[in-house]
Amino acid sequence: MCLAIPGRVEQITEGDVRMGRVNFGGVVKNVCLDYVPEVVVGDYTIVHVGFALSRIDEKTALETLDLFEKMGALEEELAGEEEIFARAASAQPSPCPDGSCEPSAEDVRSVDQAGRPVSK
Repeated sequence: MCLAIPGRVEQITEGDVRMGRVNFGGVVKNVCLDYVPEVVVGDYTIVHVGFALSRIDEKTALETLDLFEKMGALEEELAGEEEIFARAASAQPSPCPDGSCEPSAEDVRSVDQAGRPVSK
């Protein structure tokens, strides 16, 4: 999954690339702030793959963080590198890592507008 997650900007460092320390409900990460020059310390921003994309109001940010936490998505998205490697090492290997496997009839429930199978 790759969610855009709201976080509170705690620190900003100006330089060749505008960077910030952003708090995602207790997990603090370095984030590129170049795309949101209007964001200041204390603001909430939506972050996707390490890049802040837009400013968001505090109420919406906190509601979204709470929802993601209830879904269990926050832990998955904010996992550290060691945890991600541990998950990958313990995961079942794909039967076709090159993506050449076609879904079986029982795995397919419908097709999209282009006629491609949509798996369950």
